[in-house]
Amino acid sequence: MRKLLGLIGLVVLVVLAGCGSDTGALSEDEVTVGVTAGPHEQILEKVKELAEDEGLTVNIEVFTEYVIPNTALDEGELDLNSYQHQPFLDNAKSDRGYAIEAVASTVNFPMGIYSTGISDVSELKEGDSVAVPNDPTNGARALMLFEDAGLITLKDGVGAEAMVIDIEDNPLDLEFIELEASQIPRQLEEVAAAAINTNFAIEHGFVPTEDSIYIEPGDSPWVNLIVAREENIDDPVVEKFVNIYQSDEVKQFIEETFEGSVVTSW
Repeated sequence: MRKLLGLIGLVVLVVLAGCGSDTGALSEDEVTVGVTAGPHEQILEKVKELAEDEGLTVNIEVFTEYVIPNTALDEGELDLNSYQHQPFLDNAKSDRGYAIEAVASTVNFPMGIYSTGISDVSELKEGDSVAVPNDPTNGARALMLFEDAGLITLKDGVGAEAMVIDIEDNPLDLEFIELEASQIPRQLEEVAAAAINTNFAIEHGFVPTEDSIYIEPGDSPWVNLIVAREENIDDPVVEKFVNIYQSDEVKQFIEETFEGSVVTSW
């Protein structure tokens, strides 16, 4: 009998535990959001300020690289993150099996090519070293930018999956060096030019529309996203957060603060 009661107690505990884990609802009045340092952080500070007026507390967790914010979201340490575009999200989910999804678009950060030694991409010389991000999606984006600048030609159809080995024509025989995206601004003086994500460029003191020697057009398709766990995509607090983010007040803040270096998607 004692063994039977013990077994019944164990079953009850398991059932209760299962019931507890089935509810993935977020808090109604508080949300924790992961962002990368720089413009994403600045924008979230404005969102946080506006959210307070609507009874929503926004806790901001700041990261200095691109992998951990998705891991932290998937593992429940964050409720949302805001820092990546769709190709990066797709690649992260494919590689790591994250159960996370985009719930809204935010802003676009036109990627630029920067240099401390030249003022135009036409000044690059044969054999020069150039740096690009070493993660798959931002690396591909950088290669597409160099192609758009007329410096290389990529194999047909590679698009957002382009890698250095996909360079089909390289008239200047440029040496492409792959570096961690956040570190490229610090190593800019060691190469002739480099493709730098706008958030890291701004963090390093650059004004992309003024300091880049070549930049993506404002209607670039690499728009950033707000991302949630799959179980929370329809949660009311997520909808509330998105509505605050995509408000006229935040749009005005972005336009006045970044003067065209950051472009809203709404």
